[in-house]
Amino acid sequence: MFVQDRSTPAAAAPNLAKPQFKTRTSTLSKQQHDEKEGEGGGGLSFCLSHNLFKVFFVVFAVVTLFFLLFLLRSGDTAAFLCLETVSRREIESRIPFPEVQFSSIPAITDTSKFSAFRAERWIVISVSSAPTDSLRDLSKIKGWQLLAIGNADTPKDWQLKGTIFLSLDDQAKLGFRIISYLPYNSYVRKNVGYLFAIQHGAKKIYDADDRVQVIGGDLGKHFDLELVGEAARRETMLQYVHGEVQKKNSSNPGSPVVNPYIHFGQRSVWPRGLPLENVGDLGHEEFYTEVYDGMQFIQQGLSNGLPDVDSVFYFTRKSNFETFDIKFDDNAPRVALPQGLMAPVNSFNTLFLGPAFWGLMLPVSISSMASDVIRGYWAQRILWEMGGFLAVYPPTVHRVDRAESYPFAEEKDLHINVGRLVKFLVAWRSNKRTLFERILHLSYSMAEEGFWTEKDVKFTVAWLLDLLAVGYVQPRLMTLELDRGQTVIGHGDPKEFYPPKLPSMHLGVQEAGTVNSEIGDLIQWRKSFGNVVLIMYCDGSRVNHTALEWKMLYGRIFKRVVILSEQGNPERGVENGGEFQEIYKFLPKIFDRFPNAEGFLFLHDTTILNYWNLLGADKNKLWITDKVPESWKTKFSNYKDAPAYLKEGAEILRKLIDTLPVHFQVNYKENVGNEKFVVCTSDVFYVPRRFVGDFADLVGHVGDQKLHQKLAVPMFFLAMDSPSNFDSEAFRSMVYRTGKASDPLSFYSVQAAAVHPWTVSADSEFMKLIRAMSSGDPLLLELL
Repeated sequence: MFVQDRSTPAAAAPNLAKPQFKTRTSTLSKQQHDEKEGEGGGGLSFCLSHNLFKVFFVVFAVVTLFFLLFLLRSGDTAAFLCLETVSRREIESRIPFPEVQFSSIPAITDTSKFSAFRAERWIVISVSSAPTDSLRDLSKIKGWQLLAIGNADTPKDWQLKGTIFLSLDDQAKLGFRIISYLPYNSYVRKNVGYLFAIQHGAKKIYDADDRVQVIGGDLGKHFDLELVGEAARRETMLQYVHGEVQKKNSSNPGSPVVNPYIHFGQRSVWPRGLPLENVGDLGHEEFYTEVYDGMQFIQQGLSNGLPDVDSVFYFTRKSNFETFDIKFDDNAPRVALPQGLMAPVNSFNTLFLGPAFWGLMLPVSISSMASDVIRGYWAQRILWEMGGFLAVYPPTVHRVDRAESYPFAEEKDLHINVGRLVKFLVAWRSNKRTLFERILHLSYSMAEEGFWTEKDVKFTVAWLLDLLAVGYVQPRLMTLELDRGQTVIGHGDPKEFYPPKLPSMHLGVQEAGTVNSEIGDLIQWRKSFGNVVLIMYCDGSRVNHTALEWKMLYGRIFKRVVILSEQGNPERGVENGGEFQEIYKFLPKIFDRFPNAEGFLFLHDTTILNYWNLLGADKNKLWITDKVPESWKTKFSNYKDAPAYLKEGAEILRKLIDTLPVHFQVNYKENVGNEKFVVCTSDVFYVPRRFVGDFADLVGHVGDQKLHQKLAVPMFFLAMDSPSNFDSEAFRSMVYRTGKASDPLSFYSVQAAAVHPWTVSADSEFMKLIRAMSSGDPLLLELL
């Protein structure tokens, strides 16, 4: 029996006597009285009122049993769980789909002092502290307007010459609908900056932060700023494979997300936003297709130094207070992502072109560390609706690791949800009639799935309306069959590209656990030669078979490997340098292309370089084989039995010396005299940065005269400096044999700085060479 424990107000039940709860006896007496007085309906009423709980329990049990029997008979054991999930969603939250009219949106006019200002190229950043040196450099990039967006942490007196700064008060006066959704102390207030730039004529928006240093100070050298017109590149670009080709060749068949860092030489580094289940995929893509450029409306650049990595990578690969200094291959070709494949996109080194300005929207209902990555995946999916795609570019900026802590907790949205998000986006479809309607549909769908909240659905509405209000014209949809076979996209047969395995300061745990000493050596060699450019001349008869192999071999060590030959081959990365006997005339062109290189090492493909024995060489001095008798020989100018090229060259040399500027002429005559000249095979030599100008000047003095390499290069060296100042020890240990070698293994020495001759013209010969060199560099066996 239940005892009522709270009274009912008299006003609510005027016909009921005030209940009195005295004793059990009084209650029983009332029951006995009712049993005597009540018959028929009165007795049933009493029975139901006092056995209601039992009746309810029996009915519930019967219904439940019947429902379970039905499920078992239907064979759908998961139906109950599914029904429970749907019911819970419907009860907890049912997000209404917003009804929006995107026509006849009133314009928003800027009434600030910048109202008349217009620019086509904008750099948008968020600032929380005083201007940095990197920020000052950004403000000086020609042709670009820097726009800084303040937040609650920004100093009140923030200013930087040539920069437009919008404080919180300035932002509030712009009249944008999105203002009411933005937090006060977050970088997502950059949303205001994007709209402001579009309102003031933006055609390109570079999304950046105050830590990036643009390599070379010119964004146009890295990105494709123009996709149409005379200034457009209009070339084919590599594209990741997918569909059936991917299933046959990919290391992770069927995965909808790729790690682009592998394509650019860093296989053990992964970007922030890569699903953690994909981190272990270290193999590079072996086959690519090609696609015509012109639709890469979002262009993601890479960052040397500290790339965009997540907290898992940062904390598990970092030791003590050591800073990251990771480098990517700046020679790797840009790569596009087709429909069906995605990659993480960030907010500090990404170029958005006009047709993709809608994709700048940074969501506001998720953590700041996840906002730009979620935006990037969302935007990539919408790009497919208009035929566009994402492209990833070689390193465009350098970021210094400030050894700051990474907020692991703020990345939980990435670590937990991003893998599921990518799969959801790839499968998502919409039949809405306009692009903005599909954008809103996708935002709504993502809220329903819990990737962000209803707040971002409303924010999307405000964002799209603001875009129209500042004059943005939404792009048209393209009629695409997203479910068709993806292998038909691209042009030509699958293309091959083998990214170099660049050494990383922090390689994978699996690697570090077994080859610590080898990796330590590799890091040391890379640190020593990582800013030296290797220029290699390959004979035309074999360059097509060996160019890629040489790049893989030496590209692990040197800043860049430039392959020259008598005839160029762009597909193999081979440049036309002319004949070997005058190849020195081409070198100044390469010097000019790498103004920041520490030095340049020239190598003929008949000479093998054991770089591990050059670690102690002085990179500020000239290196040549002046201590290798078989390579460096002094002759008299009237040498009668010399080959024709020496006789003619000696005469050219005698006249040329007398026309050189005084410092070159004096040096040469002091080192050699008037009646002598030096013949050097010149298969290997090194020019440091401080002598690059002198070398180029001497090439200019030779001009069109037919002076052979074997005479010109030693003359240059003797005119530039005294042999006593050369680093003669660099190549003293070189093994040099004259004539052809039937078996180079018979005289190859792992202790020599270089070995000559060794000719590689086939894969089998390259494998033999790698096995020989692996005695000095065991990690070379990875190339086999």
